[in-house]
Order: sequence, then C-alpha cells, then structure tokens
Amino acid sequence: MASTNAYPPGGTFLDTLKKSFVDVPVNDGAIATSEFLEAAESLTTLFDVLGSVAFTPVKSDMLGNVKKVRDRQLAAPGDSATLQELVKAELATKKHVATEGLVWLVRGLDFTAIALSQNIENTAEELSASFRAAYGDTLKPHHSFMVKPIFSAAMSACPYRKDFYVKLGEDEGKVLEGLRAWLGALKSLIAILKTFLASKEAKL
Repeated sequence: MASTNAYPPGGTFLDTLKKSFVDVPVNDGAIATSEFLEAAESLTTLFDVLGSVAFTPVKSDMLGNVKKVRDRQLAAPGDSATLQELVKAELATKKHVATEGLVWLVRGLDFTAIALSQNIENTAEELSASFRAAYGDTLKPHHSFMVKPIFSAAMSACPYRKDFYVKLGEDEGKVLEGLRAWLGALKSLIAILKTFLASKEAKL
C-alpha cells in the first residue's frame, strides 16, 4: 500500500478526495445518494495512507457496502435520489440488500469518524488506541468471531501518529483544520442516517 505522502504540493490529503462529506447535499434531512456514496468511496483512500495491508479488509468491506447501495440506485434511479428514498423504495419491494449495505456502511464510517476525531483531540494517544476504542464502540458488537481478529490486526497495524499526520500535509494546522471540518460533516450525516435507520420505516 501507499507509503508516500498523500497530498499535492502545498495542499493536504483532503485535496485528493473526489468528493468531501462537506459537499454532500442535505435537503430537509434527506441525504443525496450519489454525492454521499462518492464521499464514502473517497474516505476509503485514507486506509491506503494508513499504509498496512492489514487495512485491506476494512477498505474492501466499506467499498462492498457502497456497491450494494449503488447497485440499487442504478437499478431504480427514479426512487434513489436520496438515501432515505432509496431505502424506503427497496423495502417496499421486500428486498433489503442495499438497506443492509447502508447499515454496515454507516457503521464503518462511524468507526472511522470516531477514531480520527478521538485521535485529533487527544494528542497523546496513538492511532492504534483510538482505532481500537472506536472499533469496540461501533463494528465489534456486530462482527462474528471470525471477523474480529481480522479487524483487530488492522488496529494493531496503525502507524505512529507522528508518521501518519505528516503524510496528510506539510502544514499540520491546515491538515487538522480540514480534518475537523470533514469529520464534522461526516458525523452530522451519520447522525441523520442512524436516526433514520433506527426508525420503523427503515426496518429490515
């Protein structure tokens, strides 16, 4: 996986993203499907920056769930402008592949958002500790005993924080400012989706 710096000259890692969560349209609580999926795909490149093949299953899992939602969007574009609309329309057909994919995608995004936010705010904490704590709070309760060791290996393979943040940009202040805005937008989207997915109209 990538071990070189992941940013353009004078910029940050966030400048390389095809779509940022900051730019995902939300209209009256409804989240635009295409932009959200693009932003989620873009986030997975962060696992390349973490620089260990141990993160390959984490990235593959997230991309697999993006594909499930996108496949439904492509199959029924008229009912898929927003994630909420897509889920309700799919469940009305008695299917739930995309809905289940979105549930898992939200868990994966929540895991990443919590880990990075915790690490940014707690400057004495190593990435491995932040990711391990976030894993315990988000994905671990839903993983089987066969999957847990795979994800635990990824947590242990996190780079040291001093090595990680320099890969994201030369100006640490600029990197952290950008990450906080990006993660803030992501966490807002996650909160909306968690509430929706827990509601009766989104039940599998």
